[in-house]
Amino acid sequence: MSMDLFEIAGLPVHPLIVHAVVILVPLTALALILGALFPAARKRLGIVTPIAALIVLVLVPITMLAGEALAQSVGPVPAVVHHADLGGLLWPWTLAMFVVATLQWCWHRFGDGPGRTTRVILAVLAVVSGAGSTVMVVLIGEAGARAVWGG
Repeated sequence: MSMDLFEIAGLPVHPLIVHAVVILVPLTALALILGALFPAARKRLGIVTPIAALIVLVLVPITMLAGEALAQSVGPVPAVVHHADLGGLLWPWTLAMFVVATLQWCWHRFGDGPGRTTRVILAVLAVVSGAGSTVMVVLIGEAGARAVWGG
């Protein structure tokens, strides 16, 4: 993989786009959870939550590819390898967030209104996928900071 593809003005793009992921994943998780627990929040957020989840779902693999390109130029440093290994675990969590956000929006937009059981299941899935995604971002970010700054 060419490093030139993942550079802007000679700088690696990974540290630049990773900040978008670090901000958007927790915000999307919060919107998803609020929408699952509070109908007024769900109505206000509307299609924004599934769109944000889709953006995150697209950004994560791009960030991972940019990170792999950067890691190739750095070499097999154990801290970088650990950071990359953790980074590979984020995509399934963001996929789950996207699926739950889309199901939640579709169910409330096009369905007759979910029954109690469906609302509870969607809420549990929203909390689990949102919390899991956010925890992974924190763990990945901490490992990345250690890889860069040592410790």
